[in-house]
Amino acid sequence: MFDDWLERLFCAVRTSDRRGRRGYLLKGQELFELDGRVAVIVGGTTGLGREIALGFVEAGAAVVASSRMKEHVDAVAAEIEALGRRTLRVQCDVLDRPSIQRLHDAVIAAFDKVDILVNAAGMAKKVPTLDEDEDEWLRIIDTNLTGTMRACQIFGRSMVDAHYGRIINVASSTAFRGSYQLAAYGASKSGVASLTRTLAIELAESGVNVNAIAPGVFPTEMSAPMVKDTQRGEELLIRTPMHRFGKPREVVGPAIFLASEAAGFVTGEVLSVDGGYLASGVNV
Repeated sequence: MFDDWLERLFCAVRTSDRRGRRGYLLKGQELFELDGRVAVIVGGTTGLGREIALGFVEAGAAVVASSRMKEHVDAVAAEIEALGRRTLRVQCDVLDRPSIQRLHDAVIAAFDKVDILVNAAGMAKKVPTLDEDEDEWLRIIDTNLTGTMRACQIFGRSMVDAHYGRIINVASSTAFRGSYQLAAYGASKSGVASLTRTLAIELAESGVNVNAIAPGVFPTEMSAPMVKDTQRGEELLIRTPMHRFGKPREVVGPAIFLASEAAGFVTGEVLSVDGGYLASGVNV
């Protein structure tokens, strides 16, 4: 009799999405499923953000991929809908706090919650540090670091109120290694890594986990001109033990892990996805 009551109690806990406690009875691959979750990907219409957005859809989540460009938002939304999932078409500029708030409010109005936030918006420019224009420096910092902070604040409050959330920031291997003529980008991503750790400990008792992914070299629209068929790219390949660049889909698995119940006791981590780049010493 008691065993039957206990089983019913655990089943009720498993199906409770509001407070995010459904993971107790999940087993194996169920731990990585995102069924019933609502995910927002800021910067989710190009590059690694787009890959994460579509990967979350395939894992079962309703996904809203947002960015500044209407045509990009519409294109990814159409892909999501073609996969049979609900979404919204809402533009967002991380430099404009009210636009992030409008995105948040639209998602809450349509889905009644936000379970997962991925901050993937970013920019970079290769320039000698001594020649860096200060306005350009500030724009990169504002986009990559302060923009991430804005989204964390706005979406994080709703997650704290719901006692559940997964925030995943996109950092970079440049947060840990100097990268020639990428001072502003590296400084901003170092800040993202620090922000991730600090926010994680502040929210640890609220049910909100905060982690980051630090990609190595993935030839996306932003980085390809710097690494494809260049001396810089050749050196990076030598320094990467796998001796190849990352494939965009290879960031999806780590993102799903951090967004899922499998990472219920993981917070404050910066997960490197870099083919061994940060671990390497002499490779040849």
